[in-house]
Amino acid sequence: MNKKLVGGIAIAAAAALSFGVVSTSADAATKTVTLVFQAPLTGSDALTGGDQFYGAQTALQVYNDSNPTVKVVLKKADDQGDPAVAGPLSQGIATDKNVVGIIGPAYSGASIASFPAYKAAHIPLVSMSATRVTLTDPKARDNGFPFFHRVVPPDSLQGTSLVKWATEGVTSPKVYVLDDLQSYSTGLVQYLAPQLKKQSITPVAYSHQPKGTTDYTSEASKIKASGANVVIYAGYYPEAAALAKALKLANYTGVIASGDGTLNTGFVTGAGSAAAEGVRLTAPDLPFSLVASAAQKAAYTKATGEAVSKADSHVYVVSTYDATNVFLTCIKGGATTRAAIQNCLNNQSFSTLAGVNIKFGRYGDVVGGAPIGGFVVKNGVIDYVGAK
Repeated sequence: MNKKLVGGIAIAAAAALSFGVVSTSADAATKTVTLVFQAPLTGSDALTGGDQFYGAQTALQVYNDSNPTVKVVLKKADDQGDPAVAGPLSQGIATDKNVVGIIGPAYSGASIASFPAYKAAHIPLVSMSATRVTLTDPKARDNGFPFFHRVVPPDSLQGTSLVKWATEGVTSPKVYVLDDLQSYSTGLVQYLAPQLKKQSITPVAYSHQPKGTTDYTSEASKIKASGANVVIYAGYYPEAAALAKALKLANYTGVIASGDGTLNTGFVTGAGSAAAEGVRLTAPDLPFSLVASAAQKAAYTKATGEAVSKADSHVYVVSTYDATNVFLTCIKGGATTRAAIQNCLNNQSFSTLAGVNIKFGRYGDVVGGAPIGGFVVKNGVIDYVGAK
């Protein structure tokens, strides 16, 4: 998705004015700080950011219910998941002296584009879903060191799980790999290779269709002609939906598998239940209902106005809760400046929604990694099937 730079500049100029204030704590608060939730909230990937925001709202609700002495204002920043928008947007955010942390960015490309502004302003970041390996690679030119952190494991781990899940139960797998040429997608493809080699699988093709492609008819024909019985797509849900539809029309009967960029109810809606049926997905996330306590479930409903039974239809609620809660834990402990929160992130341990204690390593990844979940579409619903 290549948005015009001028659109991003316009967003940046209005950034401080366009933020939506989401929640506050007690009137007796003696200090106020601002956290920014940065994700796609409009455009083709808007469902991702909208889903994730439920997690941020829930974490803040739990925080507010504890009667904290520091008031936290949560503001939205819509980067559309587009680097061309995220770069200028981050420049506007960085000038707001009240901002002490960024929940996000959600996407890897948007993260890379945002790093210059946030690094210069020394604003700490905790992403809930940016998985490109280079973001925490000290040797990479596009890393976010020392301010970028993430609660999800990198694609080097997801790549292994995706290959295993895509080929599970398939006799003599013939794998066709397709990506959308985005930062996240090409990174994920890179880390499919070691596991494919380990399983003695040589892909029948590596193909590319740019993000924004809507017609995959010719690609589906190539896949059929290749004899592939497993298609692994690295990209996001709008394009994955179009691909699944094209493969259904081409009478492809093999496995379709994809990573966390496709784990979204928008995929099922876009593809249609028939085309989406049986599609296998992976993501470094878990269903909210599986790990949340009764109090956290009540906070979800209080914060979102939505029945907790709907929580699992949204993606990355748990990881966004965790990313938000990392900041709130630091703030509750007395860290209310960018520098103090950065120090907290680098030295403290944090409890996740699943009750696991995590700690960030030197370059921002969770020490020891995190589990990758396996999902499958059944009867129009994305079901969690367990760790992969």
